[in-house]
Amino acid sequence: MKAPILQHLKAHGEQLDAEIAKALRMTMKQVHEEITALAAAGEVICCQVTRFNGDKKIEGTSCRLAAYVPPKATGPKPGSKRGANNNNNTSHNTNSESHIS
Repeated sequence: MKAPILQHLKAHGEQLDAEIAKALRMTMKQVHEEITALAAAGEVICCQVTRFNGDKKIEGTSCRLAAYVPPKATGPKPGSKRGANNNNNTSHNTNSESHIS
């Protein structure tokens, strides 16, 4: 039963235990048992969280895959300028002598 939780987290990212239970049609007790076993095996990371939706307080266990690194983004980095000259030292005058009369 552990594989569906891992697949769900891989497909949907970080989720609360209640969201996992609803999506996989499991009881909260089943979800807690499974995520406890997965956390002990080092496959998921869980922490207790409190979220607020308007005035409604939501407490639960947030779970995500352990050691998951998203793929590297392609293309230019934000703030980079295309065709910018990276060699800025060629136009500076390094002569520090001054003539005093």
